Amino acid sequence: MENKGELRKEIIAVFNRRYATKKFDPTKKIDPADWQVILEAARLSPSSFGYEPWKFLLIENEQIKEDLKDFAWGAVNSINGASHLLLCLARTDVTADSDYVKHLVEDVFQNKYDPHSPRTDAFRNFQKHDFQLNDPQTLFDWACKQTYIALGNMLTTAAWLGIDSCPIEGFNREKLTDYLVSHDLMDPKHFGVSYLAGFGYRDQEITPKKRQPLTDIYQVI
Repeated sequence: MENKGELRKEIIAVFNRRYATKKFDPTKKIDPADWQVILEAARLSPSSFGYEPWKFLLIENEQIKEDLKDFAWGAVNSINGASHLLLCLARTDVTADSDYVKHLVEDVFQNKYDPHSPRTDAFRNFQKHDFQLNDPQTLFDWACKQTYIALGNMLTTAAWLGIDSCPIEGFNREKLTDYLVSHDLMDPKHFGVSYLAGFGYRDQEITPKKRQPLTDIYQVI
């Protein structure tokens, strides 16, 4: 087994290597095998109750990329140079009685769905009372939080593989949503836009990270 001390150093080195890349080299492409590992990191990510409220769209169509520049200003650098541009959708329909949850319980978890099972009742109580997820906006916001767990895992996995990335929130959500809906790329009854992310190889030097000291953000109680 690898020396634990060396492993610790390697982990921190990977996090220092990860950088929100602003300029990508358009001549370098990600190996398909590496991309599959990054996607698996997303697919295997944890989510509340294991209900995976996400969908990932890999944008390869050049016309769509050009169209996105009009309302996704934060994605322009990735569009111009990144090997892969990923768009993440968050579900808006994850409730205890939804068809989506029934599908997961029966087709993925291989259990019979029961609207009054302890698991279903616990999830219903969690949403309605613990987190007060009682309207479309709060349900969407809650789902978006889950998608960011997958994003973090993808960014870190990419860094482990020597691949650069850039998480992107620089877009007009309403305009991007309208575009996706009008081009039949998203069903607004079930999804909303969470984020974009570019993956590829940087064409710039990494700026050393500047972060608050641990003593300012960590407290033992």
